[in-house]
Formats: sequence, structure tokens, C-alpha cells
Amino acid sequence: MWENQALVTLLSDFGDRDVYVGVMKGVIAQINPKLRVVDLTHEIPAQNLAAARFCFMNAYPYFPEGTVHIAVVDPGVGSQRRAIAVEFAGGFLVGPDNGIFSGVLAQTPAIAAVELTNPQYWRTPEPSKTFHGRDIFAPVGAYLASGVSLQELGQAIDTATLTQLSLKLCHSTTTGVAGCIQYIDHFGNLVSNIPGSYVQGKKWCVQAGELIIPGCETYSDVACGEAAALVGSHGWVEIAINSGNAQSQLQINLQDSLEVIHD
Repeated sequence: MWENQALVTLLSDFGDRDVYVGVMKGVIAQINPKLRVVDLTHEIPAQNLAAARFCFMNAYPYFPEGTVHIAVVDPGVGSQRRAIAVEFAGGFLVGPDNGIFSGVLAQTPAIAAVELTNPQYWRTPEPSKTFHGRDIFAPVGAYLASGVSLQELGQAIDTATLTQLSLKLCHSTTTGVAGCIQYIDHFGNLVSNIPGSYVQGKKWCVQAGELIIPGCETYSDVACGEAAALVGSHGWVEIAINSGNAQSQLQINLQDSLEVIHD
């Protein structure tokens, strides 16, 4: 029936204990069983929009052009927040308009966006107030991946009105660059919002509160249990503990400030 067979990705804070993720995949398969679905992660901390933003921002470049990315981290589900689909150079984004796509769109600006107002492409014209992932986002993503145009899904909206997360920006100082922790991964590594390009070719360290942490190339440049600052595979400056958990050991959390100091 469907000629188009784009890839679909899923990201959520649903975890794997409940059936929510499987149900979304079932809805997608009912529309087009030939679609390939990739799970980015379903272990986003509950309702943590900053973590969802970071993970999406660092995942999308590894997928082919035309991929449909569905996100369901949605503390405002059932409220007046918009349900949206966005076209950008890499494909499409489908989910709530709450800022989770703002990292991607800061790197690759939106081409067009719609509010998902056409119930023809929902699972039901009377969606659940608590599970738009099943009733709106999964079916819309499946139809997009199968060749339905963005314009058919709803009313066009100005891309400048898409919600931005309120996050601290990095900025230059007299001694280096100041920023904050934007993400904490499974290992407790503290990922800053300072791009690794700021430290390339320099001798540097990180100051976080009273701590001075040396800039390194790898985790093993310091002894087990010691802190190191380095550029992670994601391209951002991070703080880690060799064979340990930096968040718990250093008591540094999301949005906490730090500064990269270089010669």
C-alpha cells in the first residue's frame, strides 16, 4: 500500500517496565508494518526535557536523511501545549512543542512546522488525555514515514514560535569559557554545554566550585577514582571519574556552573 519506507526513531521516558513503548510500536505497525523502528532510548529521566533535548541533539546526525524522529517526554500532555511535526534538513520531528527539539533545531533550523490538528492521521479522533504518544505522535510519525506530506497533518505554524528550553548559554570570560552541566549520562559523567572546539590544541582545566579538574585526552589519564575533564564522543567538554561516578562523587548536578580555563 505504502511506497515510502522511511526509518522511524522513538525516544521517551517510558522505561521498559510498562507496555507503553510496545503499544506505540503496535500502532505504527498497524499503519505500515514494513516501517523500520529504532529505539533511541526509553530511559530518559521522567519528565526531564533537558535530557531529552540533549539526547536527540546528539543522535539525529547518525540517521539517514528523511528519518522520522518521534519523541514522547511530555509533562504537559493533555494541556494546551501544541502537538507538532517539524521538517528540517535531516527529516522530521514529531512530538510535543515543549522544547525537546530545540537542540536539534539550533544546529539544523526548521524548514516548516505544523500543529497536529487533523484527526484523520490520529489513532482516534478522541485521543487519551494522558497518552498522546499512542494516539497522536506514533500514528502521525507512521504516516509521515509512509509518505503523507507534512501539510496534510495540520495547520502551518511559524517556526519562530516553537518552544525553546530555557538553558544557560556558554560565554567567554577573561580566563576561558563559562558554561553549565546540560546532561548527566548513565555512568554519572557530567556533560557541559561547552563545545570541545574551545579546548582543541590548548592546555586547559575545568573549575567547578572549588574543584580544579585537569583537562585530559582519556579517562585513563588519571588514576582510578580521580576526576578528569575531557571532550566526550558527543563533542562536549565533560567531567568524569575514572572507573567511578562523577555526579555522586563530586555532587555536581544539572545546570551547575563550571568554567574551562586555558592558557
